Amino acid sequence: MKALVYEDTETLHLRDVPKPERAHGEEVVRVEAAGICGSDMHAYLGHDARRPAPLILGHEAAGTIDGGARDGERVTINPLVTCGTCPACTSGRENLCPTRQIISMQPREGAFAQYVAIPARNLVTVPEATPLDTAALAEPLAVGWHAVRLGLAALSDDDERRAIVLGGGAIGLAAALALEASGVTRVTIVEPHSERRRVLSEIGETAVGETGVAAPLVVDAVGYAATRAAASGLVTPGGVIVHIGLGEDTGGLDVRRMTLQEVTFIGTYAYTAADFRNTAAAMFDGRLGSLDWFETRALAEGPGAFRDLRDHKVAAPKIVLSPWS
Repeated sequence: MKALVYEDTETLHLRDVPKPERAHGEEVVRVEAAGICGSDMHAYLGHDARRPAPLILGHEAAGTIDGGARDGERVTINPLVTCGTCPACTSGRENLCPTRQIISMQPREGAFAQYVAIPARNLVTVPEATPLDTAALAEPLAVGWHAVRLGLAALSDDDERRAIVLGGGAIGLAAALALEASGVTRVTIVEPHSERRRVLSEIGETAVGETGVAAPLVVDAVGYAATRAAASGLVTPGGVIVHIGLGEDTGGLDVRRMTLQEVTFIGTYAYTAADFRNTAAAMFDGRLGSLDWFETRALAEGPGAFRDLRDHKVAAPKIVLSPWS
């Protein structure tokens, strides 16, 4: 099969590699669409020790099951593989499983390929009315859905339902759409990239700007010291900061202000299995909007797509790669 292989820092090549075999409890999925995530970019830039080269990246994917009793079934992939038996898994917090794995991270190859192997329990059926390239957005949308669920649960009942999202990439947009779907009508995405602001302004009801005004809920979908500093300044007393981004490890938080004004900080990683299923359901019934805000390129064009993302030449919140075009 064809696969886009990460071979060294800023080096990707389309290669012929063996098709994965179906292990016990797993299915092989013919990948029809796979999105480029920020974590793929971190690996590409040599910033992710968890993804050493050579490796097939990509974990946002949808396709059809290849072979077996479910042959031809249209599915979207929950890429987070967990044990199912530890206290985190049995309590419905699978994203905290101590032995969790994710496709695109050793030892599991990713979805920038024509086929990928994944446990059958990680597959959610996609209705015929939903295009598979749209269904590939389930993973980043689930990240936003999970973060918003935690953030809204932590707000005081007296807090006005207003929110600021820092960062207008796919995760920031996913959080904004989840906020809207949860009944938060006053949401602002703060995005410095002017062309991306133009694209975002045409999606949903969310306001878009270079700056925001103080709000009880601030979602940092970037994760740099500068955005954490911005979140510390924008959150109202008694409010909540939800931190999704993994841009850099340290700096930015105003811990004194957070302490004196009882600001809650929530670090959030991935999603639970229930969050993923609920996100997929919200996609399929239209609660998350038209979901037509991605750009599609052939898998062979993947190296150029990564370079364009590195050079900030992409206005769309997401690039989806097609392994068969």
